[in-house]
Amino acid sequence: RLPVPKLEDTIRRYLNAQKPLLNDDQFRKTEEVARHFEKGVGKELHEQLVAQDNQNKHTSYITGPWFDMYLKAREPVVLNFNAFMSFNPDPKSEYNDQLIRATNMTVSAIRFMKTFRAGYLEPEVFHLNPEKSDTQIFKKIIRFVPSSLSWFGAYMVNAYPLDMSQYFRLFNSTRLPKLNRDELYTDETAKHLLVLRNGNFYIFDVIDRDGNMLKPSEIQAHLKYILSDNSPAPAFPLGYLSSENRDTWALLRKNLLDNGNEEALQKVDSALFCLSLDDFPIKDFVHLSHTMLHGDGANRWYDKSFNLIIAKDGTAGVNFEHSWGDGVAVLRFQNEVFKDSTKAPAISPQSQPASVDSSRAVQKLDFKLNDALKAGITKAKQKFDASVEALSLNLIQFHEGGKDFLKQKKVSPDAVAQLAFQMAFLRQYNQTVATYESCSTAAFKHGRTETIRPASIHTKKCSEAFVRELSKHSTEELQKLIVECSKYHGRLTKEAAMGQGFDRHLFGLRYLALSKGTALPDFYQDQAYARLNHNIISTSTLISPAVQLGGFGPVVPDGFGVGYQVHDGWIGCNVSSYPTRNGKEFLQCIYKSLEDIFNVLKGKK
Repeated sequence: RLPVPKLEDTIRRYLNAQKPLLNDDQFRKTEEVARHFEKGVGKELHEQLVAQDNQNKHTSYITGPWFDMYLKAREPVVLNFNAFMSFNPDPKSEYNDQLIRATNMTVSAIRFMKTFRAGYLEPEVFHLNPEKSDTQIFKKIIRFVPSSLSWFGAYMVNAYPLDMSQYFRLFNSTRLPKLNRDELYTDETAKHLLVLRNGNFYIFDVIDRDGNMLKPSEIQAHLKYILSDNSPAPAFPLGYLSSENRDTWALLRKNLLDNGNEEALQKVDSALFCLSLDDFPIKDFVHLSHTMLHGDGANRWYDKSFNLIIAKDGTAGVNFEHSWGDGVAVLRFQNEVFKDSTKAPAISPQSQPASVDSSRAVQKLDFKLNDALKAGITKAKQKFDASVEALSLNLIQFHEGGKDFLKQKKVSPDAVAQLAFQMAFLRQYNQTVATYESCSTAAFKHGRTETIRPASIHTKKCSEAFVRELSKHSTEELQKLIVECSKYHGRLTKEAAMGQGFDRHLFGLRYLALSKGTALPDFYQDQAYARLNHNIISTSTLISPAVQLGGFGPVVPDGFGVGYQVHDGWIGCNVSSYPTRNGKEFLQCIYKSLEDIFNVLKGKK
């Protein structure tokens, strides 16, 4: 179970995170408010949270508040919450044809779903010592241990089974817009796939009545039929509605239902997933990021658990809605789909589609729109276009070293990437700001994420030495500063992964205080608390043989969204920003910072 940290640990960690962001006077005030909270109302809230947690052993203390945080948010999901991860191309280039890849990935996704539902999907396990635990012999032995004890057997060899409670929401699921708080909806009885092309909605069954998957050649035939359909794009594409403010969309949805679209919407909501087929090839990585993060608004249904997007040239990616689950579940799905569709593809370039009557099997959904709905779609499109117009996406690849070199120098690769972000921001804006790094707590029952706070007194000191007074320090001194940052970051990461951060605990206490209807404690009204939670640099990383790059929008209007990957020999970085910030310049500063760090580690300045 996810532990509730001790209140004194949380306050200590909170103040450590505040230190680099405040001057001495501000810090003194914030410390006073925090100590007051710790002794008084915070203590009461903490005791209530622990008691509540003990009464709900089937879940974790963060589950309810975290679902609420996502589902009560009224901002559009696109750019604000949905993230993307794009697949690497198929190693066999002739398999990157749009129809072939769409068929193979759809088949692999259904295989994954059937394996999961049958209870045969291999458990997700984090191996700290893979030589011992990630072996056939261990798997054979652990299989015969009763499940009440098997987790203990895994712990003995440093293998940590991860929570998989989110996985069922991958399929047949959607987020339904409702006034004040959205709902998650799943209908596992539905057997059809939703396909979007050119803003048109198509459905066809991919599971027969016995629960078996349709033959891959039939799926290929139906997709070929959709790809060759030359119906014009709808004058009012429904997809835009899923990019609206959630209350606006909830009212428009009610209008859609009242206007005779209940059956069509039910088909959209219950479909296995949404396959979006785009009619253009991908030009470069920036174009790829824009396509996967938001696209044109007409050929996506942002409320579905995920959209599997396949461009004209076979470039593929996943855009996923975030309330139901986190990156780990989506990444496992993508890893399995990539592996299966490339190692055991269902069809080949030589395969012929089945001779079936697709015009009968494929149904094009028709939506009845009144004037209010048409106006709603037009307005949603204007807002969407304006938001996307304001968003910049930029990328760099740093090829002067990566994970291998850093490990050889005994520093944490993640710590170095985060240090480079701190240095870059200091170089560009001359300040240290609230920074967020996401860390999975899936090692616990119903764990979600915890925040690592990469901006510390150590990174601030090191950044200032590099940016402001490089000539004053010897290479040895600078190396020492980097090692200090690495050690501290390693500690924060370990704490977060073990459920010992401070952000979720404070969030849970605040949620509890609000639910009682009493005045919000002074602690939460402190400006420093608000500033720490205004995450100007929001970061997330993942590494996988299946994924080429990932990204997300800034979480605040004056922020950067930083998706990054530290590979064996290079570092990739994808930055999103709005006009108040210059993402291109930020990336140049990151590049310069990485160069400086690597040079110092190589013994030159």
